[in-house]
Amino acid sequence: MRYLMNAAVLLLLWSATDTRAQEPHGGHADAPTRHAEGPAEDEHTRMQELMTGPLGLSLRRYGSGTGWQPPSTPMFGHMFLLGDWGVMLHYNGFAGLDAQGTEQGETGLVGIGWLMGMARGPLLGGQLTARAMLSPEPFLQGRRGYPLLLQTGETAFGRPLVDRQHPHDLFMELALLYNRALGEDLAFELYVAPSGEPALGPVAYPHRFSAFADPLAPIGHHWQDSSHISFGVLTAGLYNRWLKLELSAFNGVEPDEERLGLELRRPDSFSARLTAIPSESWTLQFAGGFLQAPERREPGESLVRLTATLMHNRRLGPHGSWGTTFVWGQNRSEEAPVSNAFLLESSLWRGQNVFFGRAEFVQKTAHDFDLLALDENLGLPVGSLSLGYVRQFGPFAGVVPGIGIRGSMGLVGNELRSVYGTRFPLGAMLYLWVRPEEMGRHMGLTSSS
Repeated sequence: MRYLMNAAVLLLLWSATDTRAQEPHGGHADAPTRHAEGPAEDEHTRMQELMTGPLGLSLRRYGSGTGWQPPSTPMFGHMFLLGDWGVMLHYNGFAGLDAQGTEQGETGLVGIGWLMGMARGPLLGGQLTARAMLSPEPFLQGRRGYPLLLQTGETAFGRPLVDRQHPHDLFMELALLYNRALGEDLAFELYVAPSGEPALGPVAYPHRFSAFADPLAPIGHHWQDSSHISFGVLTAGLYNRWLKLELSAFNGVEPDEERLGLELRRPDSFSARLTAIPSESWTLQFAGGFLQAPERREPGESLVRLTATLMHNRRLGPHGSWGTTFVWGQNRSEEAPVSNAFLLESSLWRGQNVFFGRAEFVQKTAHDFDLLALDENLGLPVGSLSLGYVRQFGPFAGVVPGIGIRGSMGLVGNELRSVYGTRFPLGAMLYLWVRPEEMGRHMGLTSSS
């Protein structure tokens, strides 16, 4: 890891002295193309400037926290001007009936999602972004969250959650992000968050375009991006148009069961992440981190997490895009065997239709499933395949509703067959979905891709 970081710093410094820009600013996919004419031109120009940061990089490349995604990825939201500042509203909400089959499954009404307000404007020669993201899940789902077969991680009422996904905290993010150019081809960023996401893992699943129409969490969440809500994060980054190196210090303990407050502590964990964007359609990321006793039911057990992510996005005309993400995550600790999680997910948005799917394989143990009768380190690998479809309507005043269906099939070994009554546990969900339209469409601003 040390040699990787040193090499990344050398590459960044070299690129800062390279007089050849990778692409002209006006033709780079990060830079929105303005099509406004007439009296609204000044407003459109100002909105374009606010969606573009140092080095001409578009806000579209930011997925969650400080994580980068392909610059051609669509961004959904509403934007307003307030003096020199742009105010943006983003949200993604699902409500429906979740039916998880087998003897372990449950059926229940589900309300999942998030709402984020964001303000962006100039400060001290750079650009400041303030974010506040809230989730209704603590009120809609209670401590036990929602049914999800083969999911494990965190607790409710002192007991491990198994076959359920814990709710997100009310304060998913409260953060300030400052970006400033250091030259024509080099910039830095500073991220300070009482609640936020360190530089560890991929863009978190609730904010990936490849999962934007899928209401349910990956079963490998606690191997890949479970640190996306950490109470106390400080990240510094150095970047150019195609490479970014980040270092984070953060509170590694996962949120408690109350889900309503800020559990601030002195940072006790750290991570590093290297992200490359070789073209407008691709993002490659490697990250590693040390988490100090993240699980509250195991206060003495720390772990090392390694992740690698490959993201691709292809625009399909003015109202369509195809996004795909591959993620590998690995947890290492002295008390448990090394375990891995693999994920491949994709979303195809074309006009009023969205098709999506996800395939996973995770090396879980008897301890993860809280099976006290078995050796806690006994390997119980599981798999999951899910497919879904959403029919969208509108937009109506910039809001896009839809109705969707999702089906899933798990795969378990003989040890878990007696628990679930089958090797192929099934699940299904029928739901309503609401999101904003893509930013820029109503303003006459589009990606050049």
